[in-house]
Amino acid sequence: MDTAAPISDRLDDVEAHVEEGRRKMDWALEHMPILSALREQFEAGEPLADHRVGMALHVEAKTAVLVETLAEAGADVAITGCNPLSTHDDVSAALDAHPNITSYAKRGVDDEAYYEAMDAVIATEPTITVDDGGDLVFRIHEEYPELIEDIVGGTEETTTGVHRLRAMDQEGALDYPMFNVNDTPMKHLFDNVHGTGESALANIAMTTNLSWAGKTVVVSGYGYCGRGVAKKAAGQNANVVVTEVDSRRALEAHMEGYEVMPMDEAAKVGDVFVTTTGNKDVITEKHFASMQDGVVLANAGHFDVEINLDELSELAVSERDAREGVREYELEDGSRVNVLAEGRLVNLASPVALGHPVEVMDQSFGVQAVCVRELAENGGKYDAGLHSVPDELDREVAETKLDAEDIEHDVLSTEQEQYMGSWRHGT
Repeated sequence: MDTAAPISDRLDDVEAHVEEGRRKMDWALEHMPILSALREQFEAGEPLADHRVGMALHVEAKTAVLVETLAEAGADVAITGCNPLSTHDDVSAALDAHPNITSYAKRGVDDEAYYEAMDAVIATEPTITVDDGGDLVFRIHEEYPELIEDIVGGTEETTTGVHRLRAMDQEGALDYPMFNVNDTPMKHLFDNVHGTGESALANIAMTTNLSWAGKTVVVSGYGYCGRGVAKKAAGQNANVVVTEVDSRRALEAHMEGYEVMPMDEAAKVGDVFVTTTGNKDVITEKHFASMQDGVVLANAGHFDVEINLDELSELAVSERDAREGVREYELEDGSRVNVLAEGRLVNLASPVALGHPVEVMDQSFGVQAVCVRELAENGGKYDAGLHSVPDELDREVAETKLDAEDIEHDVLSTEQEQYMGSWRHGT
């Protein structure tokens, strides 16, 4: 296979990159008590000794803390990006400087180079995979199925990847066990709501230098990510409109106080549009044509398919970079549509992107770490297919966080446990 070279072979002044990446990583680690505690445990016991971990994630400082934690657990780790615009080259170089880590991630690569880097990770013949969006696990199944026999399992971080894995599992095409990290409470209750909500809006504001106050913000999709974006936008004095395809979620958004309408109608009134569905063609040609002049479009879903940029480009009479990270499309009637970060994940792909807040990712990556440990120690008990994260692992991460914050909570007494477990109590 044609594979990429490690990042250190493709950068000028590698030492300076490593130094800056290390500085970012050290700051993140200071604010990640869960991974700090797990790292101490992992260093002592080396639960991943003799394992090779292949990873495709957003390669930035918080991710790097997870990667190093797995390496300190005894694993040989190879990593690449899961989005061409989310890699921080300095962080990638700092990871590559670790004796047990090879990083192939580089920012701004084209599709060919993106998959060459993916193939380089696969060439290490991983025994455990860690994925964000599903590209790594799918490429292994489609291009290198002979490696699956030696893979004990993998983990998937995000909603889009889980959608793809679930479809794969339903067709009987998923040939090794995968943990659905995205849907475990310590991930979706915090990462998707607070992480996506805060980081998407922060990156839109920093990229555009525009205020939220008084704007009409259209949030497409009212899953956990959409709820977070809507809640945070409302908290910054925006008027929030929600579009949904699921009747119960649409009703939930209505009961939360948001205006709910189809995208055909929302397109006429929105100032800022944020897509969070994980699906394609959420905003298309018919919507562009009815939008107000100067609207801002951003995607907070995983892939760059929610805003149909091909149709927008065909409609436009001219295009220009109005601002770094802002592509302006002028339509025939003179109205302008501004797209952020090439329609990619705005909180990670915009020029100023830093991803989710550090504390939020500590929780999500804590779940990743204990799931990788579980696969290394008990992978044989899981059949091929998509699995929920065992509840005791999710609670372990929660307890670790509470301990780090010195927060105590109540526990059930023996009598209370017996009461809750019995059907014999009457009124």
